[in-house]
Amino acid sequence: MAFSELLDQVGGLGRFQVLQMVALVVPIMWLTTQSMMENFSAAVPNHRCWVPLLDNSTAQAGVPGALGPKDLLTVSIPPGPNHEPHRCRRFRQPQWQLLDPNGTATNWSEAATEPCVDGWVYDRSTFTSTIVAKWDLVCDSHALKPMAQSIYLSGILVGAAVFGQVSDRFGRRLVLTWNYLQMAVSGTAAAFAPTFPVYCLFRFLVALAVAGVMMNTCTLRRSPDPGQAREARVGSQADPCGLLAVMEWTSTRARALVMTLNSLGFSFGQVLMATVAYGVRDWALLQLVVSAPFFLCFVYSWWLAESARWLLIKGKLEQGLRELQKVAAINGKRAAEDTLTAEALLSAMREELSASQAPASPAALLCTPGLGLRTCVSTLCWFAFGFTFYGLALDLQALGSDIFLLQVLIGVVDIPAKIGTLLLLNRLGRRSTQVASLVLAGLCVLANMLVPHELGALRSSLAVLGLGGLGAAFTCVSIYTGELFPTVLRMTAVGLGQMAARAGAILGPLVRLLGAHGRSLPLLVYGAVPVLSGLAALLLPETQSLPLPDTVQDVQNQAMMKATRSPPGRTVLKSTHF
Repeated sequence: MAFSELLDQVGGLGRFQVLQMVALVVPIMWLTTQSMMENFSAAVPNHRCWVPLLDNSTAQAGVPGALGPKDLLTVSIPPGPNHEPHRCRRFRQPQWQLLDPNGTATNWSEAATEPCVDGWVYDRSTFTSTIVAKWDLVCDSHALKPMAQSIYLSGILVGAAVFGQVSDRFGRRLVLTWNYLQMAVSGTAAAFAPTFPVYCLFRFLVALAVAGVMMNTCTLRRSPDPGQAREARVGSQADPCGLLAVMEWTSTRARALVMTLNSLGFSFGQVLMATVAYGVRDWALLQLVVSAPFFLCFVYSWWLAESARWLLIKGKLEQGLRELQKVAAINGKRAAEDTLTAEALLSAMREELSASQAPASPAALLCTPGLGLRTCVSTLCWFAFGFTFYGLALDLQALGSDIFLLQVLIGVVDIPAKIGTLLLLNRLGRRSTQVASLVLAGLCVLANMLVPHELGALRSSLAVLGLGGLGAAFTCVSIYTGELFPTVLRMTAVGLGQMAARAGAILGPLVRLLGAHGRSLPLLVYGAVPVLSGLAALLLPETQSLPLPDTVQDVQNQAMMKATRSPPGRTVLKSTHF
């Protein structure tokens, strides 16, 4: 008896699956706030140098009463690039001649200025406190902010490598429970970090836990039976396959719904982030608010059921039997409780072990004939998403003045982008949708180079449209990659793509440092990468209506049939394991 048959007996979509799904999707929403939080906790407020005439009461006592704050600012702070008060320099001595109506605004020399040796004064009208203001991450230290974001994103890359192996050894629920606790404790500790390096350390630990939650809640599931290979055709922006802890308890018919709801959890998390940040304007308190819910997640995670499939593969028959009986009881399948036996589980375990395959090495993708080009192009598409999406989405201040509204719009636009992509995949095909989504996103980013900063609404609209296109591109590449590669290499190909996306996410924030050499240079890079990746996707074959290949020979057969212009809908492969 296969595990899928056991699952049908205990209920593949019932009260248990609904409860388990809610218990896992709610943390996904809060997990998104951890990733997007530094749009607000690390926002850069308007600032200027501390100067005695404006900020020292003793010095102000000797100033003539006729002079107001604007006059004192004029003689204390030189004009910056936008003719506003310079953010990083001040006059060594007050330049009183600048108040002479017959003088000129340029009646001073660079030698008369100096850096902000006494610190900065920050505008606290929007945020009462940010990590930028707390640790002076401005001027010569402005590179530390994108570095902190890259450290966080590198933690996700490391955590994915670590907790993926750990969960396979110790089980999904135990690792998930630990990750909830680690995220809660590390996030809370970050709010009380005394120094910036300590803050980065705790954020790195939070990112490790974020990756662990994503790996065990939203990760690729090893296909235990041949028929499940078809599920690679369905995906979401959250992940190519969907909820692991729910997926392994859900019938095939309901998995598309489960994956869609899981994906929407990330979209709603974007809106939740804006809502919480709008009400909490202090970075430390915001860090506490988005971390505290994971203490509750830690408590109720002990109720979550361990994957019965994992228990069977590990030979833990008695525990697997108890979990199945518990699910049957919750779903009201009383008859199944009596029919579940150790013999049936033993039979399912044998099928699971016989069908499981060890993943191949990434080198096999490049060395296998006919797969090298597919590997390079699909990996580039994954990289383009992570690179541009996180480069833009973690610096909303550069995209518009109202970052709260922008954050909400990103989440709202993401919902129809995901649903629309799934529809377009069946209408336009995989390749056309992949090319269109990447090129559209890149063109929106490049168009922002031509829009004046005074047209904030237009810049914000283009940015949101571009980010929506990137969301659509990720949904597409998640599905497309699963169809491009044979079963024996599919897990390896998707895993390599996810690593490329995370590597791109790490590099994305650092590109903003190019702004020191040209204001539009970061946008040029962010826009060019998805456009070039989209054009490269034209080299990929169309996979719509084609059976999933099981072997490399199947891939080569598809290529030969395409060369002879055989109708895709009539393609028949030799392999019958679908």
